[in-house]
Amino acid sequence: MTEPVETRAQRKERTRQALLDRALELHADRSFASVSLREVARAAGIVPTAFYRHFASMDELGVALAEDSMRVLRRMLRDARRTPSTKNAQASLEILVRQVRAHEAEFRFVVHERYGGVPEVRRAIATELRLFVSELTIDLGRLPALADWDVEDLEMAADLIVQAMLAAVADLLDVTRPGSADERAVILRAEKQLRLVMLGIGGWKPAHT
Repeated sequence: MTEPVETRAQRKERTRQALLDRALELHADRSFASVSLREVARAAGIVPTAFYRHFASMDELGVALAEDSMRVLRRMLRDARRTPSTKNAQASLEILVRQVRAHEAEFRFVVHERYGGVPEVRRAIATELRLFVSELTIDLGRLPALADWDVEDLEMAADLIVQAMLAAVADLLDVTRPGSADERAVILRAEKQLRLVMLGIGGWKPAHT
């Protein structure tokens, strides 16, 4: 059987993805700011001038990496935040652990470059995080127990949940042996943090009440 011929668009997309993947690999042991265009092009098997057919600059590639990586984080957080309560903290963290182990390079990029040296990448990550908080704020506002909360209070609670999850991601990335006692300790600490946040939400009295 004759194999289907790859179209020009498919080749271009494959090369673009190769550039993103190789950039993530090169980023594994250093900052994104120190990764050069020539290194990425060479690792992807193209000449440096061909890089510009896909990205205008390394900054643009970094923003694409941030957006792709944050999409992974968004899926994880959406699964984890569907029913905020003290009862689902463990289930939420199980989702988190699976996602982190399946996409370590992407999560490492977000954690390291959130405060990294490339302003465009920092802004892209910050924008996505604000979007997460906004989405979670809406979800929290739909809960009957929080129906009379001000938006400011809902945003504060949403931000606490997102920050707790990000802290857990960073701690998990520092664990070198999945399934180890160190990983279990990280999960237990994160679960307690989430439970405290949820309990605090339950006991908080809005300022106008």
